[in-house]
Amino acid sequence: MTILPPRLLKALEQFNAARPWDHNAHYHRWILRQLPRRFATALDVGCGTGDLVRLLATRADKGVVGIDSDAGIVGRARELTPPSTPATFTVADAPGGIPEGPYDVITCVAVLHHLPLGETLAHLRQQLAPGGTLVVVGLARDEDYVDHLLGFVSIPLNLLMGLVKNRGRRTVVRPVSMTAVTRPAVIPFGDIAGEARRVLPGVRLRRRLFWRYTLVWRG
Repeated sequence: MTILPPRLLKALEQFNAARPWDHNAHYHRWILRQLPRRFATALDVGCGTGDLVRLLATRADKGVVGIDSDAGIVGRARELTPPSTPATFTVADAPGGIPEGPYDVITCVAVLHHLPLGETLAHLRQQLAPGGTLVVVGLARDEDYVDHLLGFVSIPLNLLMGLVKNRGRRTVVRPVSMTAVTRPAVIPFGDIAGEARRVLPGVRLRRRLFWRYTLVWRG
């Protein structure tokens, strides 16, 4: 996140605690727009409580696999998913523990910065079916003026989103998906882009608001 004066950072953290909203789920609809209307199979790496898996399942003819290394959160994903949903959840560590594909769609949201970058991208490429789509929403360390500019622009928009998404609520409702343990990104966007282009020729990357970047690659 953009470096802020301590007092302003504390005020922002207090505001977000009082009016929480899920920055990752904000991009779920955008992810769906990158995908075909129908596909056979999909994999969501770092599925958390399964929000994205359930969205993908509305388009999957054969089913969706969600994996996460946290057994507790995988259990919660199973509880939240109706039995009729064509989805399965597995406790597994990426990249080595990913169930064998191939998959027509692979998604990875706010997870890649926890994993070895090049190795994970290469493994995801191997698991993608010919003509399939890989979509990543990730976090990068702020490095240059573009990162800081987007960070500063995101601050007032973050406040606005917090107000809109919590409008009418009398009590704080913290999304279950926000309970997972996180850590800050350490690799800057430029290095991520360089490694991604090496492993995934023709990949499209873009810096985004709310301290995120996106990656789309079609095999």
